[in-house]
Amino acid sequence: MSNETNKSGFRQGFKDSLKSMDTEEHIDLYFYRPIGYAWALLARKLGVTPNAITIASIFLGVGAGVCFYFNNIWWNLLGMLLLIWADSFDSADGQLARLTGQYSRLGRILDGLSGDLWFAAIYVAICLRENVTSEFFSSHHWVIWVMAVVTGLCHATQAAMADYYRQFHLFFLKGKQGSELENSSDLRKKYDSLSWKHNFFQKFIMTFYLNYTVGQERRTPAMQNLRRRLREKYHGEIPQEVRDRFRALSLPLMKYTNILSFNVRTIALFTAILIFRMPWLYFAFELTVLNFILIYMVVRHERICKNFKI
Repeated sequence: MSNETNKSGFRQGFKDSLKSMDTEEHIDLYFYRPIGYAWALLARKLGVTPNAITIASIFLGVGAGVCFYFNNIWWNLLGMLLLIWADSFDSADGQLARLTGQYSRLGRILDGLSGDLWFAAIYVAICLRENVTSEFFSSHHWVIWVMAVVTGLCHATQAAMADYYRQFHLFFLKGKQGSELENSSDLRKKYDSLSWKHNFFQKFIMTFYLNYTVGQERRTPAMQNLRRRLREKYHGEIPQEVRDRFRALSLPLMKYTNILSFNVRTIALFTAILIFRMPWLYFAFELTVLNFILIYMVVRHERICKNFKI
């Protein structure tokens, strides 16, 4: 009976550590989330904060990038393991925050920044490696660097929009408390209240986060119009029937937000590096396949928001 109770408690705790079943990706649900939950339980026992785990993940992800520089299968396998470890920490920080109620805007910003730093290190490593190992790129150094910069910009947009649509879906599913959906006007007020002299670090971080949110809003005019109509009509108390209708329309798009997140990227990265031994193919994958999915996702979501009746 005691063992059954413990198992039941573990399962319930694991379920509580998830954002929602609507937004979970299969590899995350059956691999990264269980590992992340184990890390989160250990961190809670040791008194480690979610932000500390996020910072540790940055070092692991950057270390993975360094390993991908070497044209050596064993170094590359080590890089793969470090990147998987980093992503398990990326799961753990959010799960720990949900278990302990240690939510913070700084934590959300650090969480987004960590992935950017991982891939920045990986992109630099790929460029340096291709300039040494590839006959074409060694003769045309600038080509791979241009590919990396353009890919990085596309990656940032893809990740930002996937996160935004996921948070909007969670807003309808769980309400304001269950979502991290932001509003640039509220962030602007917070930004203006901070002083460069007395709150330099906070204001510096808020500068990037405000621009990040403004970019998300600029790319989603129909969503912003729907958000305005919802505020004007319901004043924050959206009826359950309205929530359910939007959730049903938004749910099929969650698979695209998952494709544009971590797992598909890393599968493509590992394939390019470990199997084809041509890391530049990863850039080609992001520039073609993932950009096509991004455009399709944005167009469909905007159409849903534009045609949604309230």
